[in-house]
Amino acid sequence: MPQRLIEISTRGQGLYEFTREVETFVREAGVTEGLLTVFVRHTSCSLLIQENADPDVRHDLDRFFRRLVPPSDDPSMRWVVHTMEGPDDMPAHIKAALTQVSICIPVMAGRLALGTWQGLYLFEHRDRPHRREIVLHLSA
Repeated sequence: MPQRLIEISTRGQGLYEFTREVETFVREAGVTEGLLTVFVRHTSCSLLIQENADPDVRHDLDRFFRRLVPPSDDPSMRWVVHTMEGPDDMPAHIKAALTQVSICIPVMAGRLALGTWQGLYLFEHRDRPHRREIVLHLSA
């Protein structure tokens, strides 16, 4: 069964699309029907399938999650105990818990069965740059 590890370098919080890399993997695998599992190997980022046509969607999602879970130095987050790696650390874990670290996408006729405006994103929840590893596993 085909597998691949891909790396995404982030520049801080935000959504990073990697649909093309996944489409290339599926095409090169030569599988016409199957199920692709996408898994991120970290606890402070997550995965999303989201609109990839209007960048305002990504901007608004990022702003929403920043407001939903502010940094731990915000007065509303005084209850946070885990602050060892800075004020974005525990909020990043909370955001990852609210989203997902694994996504399954059907493969039909050798292509991802995504809708017209759907794209696959790494959602970085930390402020500083990171190198994130994503495992792709294609079952036929």
